[in-house]
Amino acid sequence: METSRPVIVKRLPNHFNLREAKRFLREVMPILRIDRPQVVFDLSQVRQIDSAGVDVLLRCMAEAMKRDGDVKLAAVSPQAAAVLELTRTERLFEIYYTSTDAARSFSGFLPNAMRQAAREAAALEESSAGAA
Repeated sequence: METSRPVIVKRLPNHFNLREAKRFLREVMPILRIDRPQVVFDLSQVRQIDSAGVDVLLRCMAEAMKRDGDVKLAAVSPQAAAVLELTRTERLFEIYYTSTDAARSFSGFLPNAMRQAAREAAALEESSAGAA
């Protein structure tokens, strides 16, 4: 059983406007189309983001979720944070201070989920044995 997958960290451009957002989307779509993609977008260099940029972030998340994956944001610049807050988009993403923290959050997910599944299976087995 595979317990870890590669986490892809992608830095967004300084100006995440319509032209750059289209280019960025073309670059990341192959990554988002793999099974259970785990992607971190580093927004540390973003100085300007417009509605097209926000739309691309949402499209990326939707694509990842279709394949049981996730997109997380990291190192969000003050300019990007203001736009994400104004559009209320920040509520839809897990946001981390650093790309490293965001990448680590993926590795913590599977073992915890596996431990929880094991506990539930043990509890089910125990209740079945007690009923017999």
